Amino acid sequence: MYVSSDREALSLLVCESLCENADELQVTHGAPQLKSIYGAGQIKNPRYCFVFMNPTGRNVSAAREWKGLRAPWIGTKQIWSLFHELNLLDSYLYQKIIKLKPMEWSDTFAISVYENLAEHSVYITNLAKCTQVDARPLPNSVFKAYLPLFQKEIELTNPAHIITFGNQVSSIVLGKQISVSQYLHGKSELFLGCYITHPVYYPVGQGRRNLPLAVQQIRSAF
Repeated sequence: MYVSSDREALSLLVCESLCENADELQVTHGAPQLKSIYGAGQIKNPRYCFVFMNPTGRNVSAAREWKGLRAPWIGTKQIWSLFHELNLLDSYLYQKIIKLKPMEWSDTFAISVYENLAEHSVYITNLAKCTQVDARPLPNSVFKAYLPLFQKEIELTNPAHIITFGNQVSSIVLGKQISVSQYLHGKSELFLGCYITHPVYYPVGQGRRNLPLAVQQIRSAF
């Protein structure tokens, strides 16, 4: 099902209680000058739910003065090659993303990107919604503080498949120690006893070299 490009329809702003919970946790765990980032994309029954770690200040929608959609990876470049290679983001948008500087992202362009992801039945979120100024490692306790919110988020969106990135996120989501290197050829686990979950390599930042492995793992799962 395709979701309208309306800002509220693309994100969990449609569920005020979840956003309020995320904003409360931002006060405790995030940078005070930045806003929390919500999940966005196809919010009802997406085929794919991609789960990353936590947002950073490189996401321009985390700025307090940003008035548009607050969604993962807005204003960044690296991660979009993953979605493009998986044929989940159209080439004309990907090429524009590569050319744009972070502050050149507009509210309308951000909506266009997430509208396109919704057309491909994609929902993107972070396990922890707390925005940090940089990519500093977070302790397990912070991610675990977001687990109840994340569980509600998954129940609300009801994805067919969850893709968790990296050992830390995958382990916390699944409640056991996970090594993503063991999840090849479509091997999966169940989250909350019913959501098919695929742990894969983290493809951004220091994990950039693992992008081809992450793409291979995801392709083999579908």
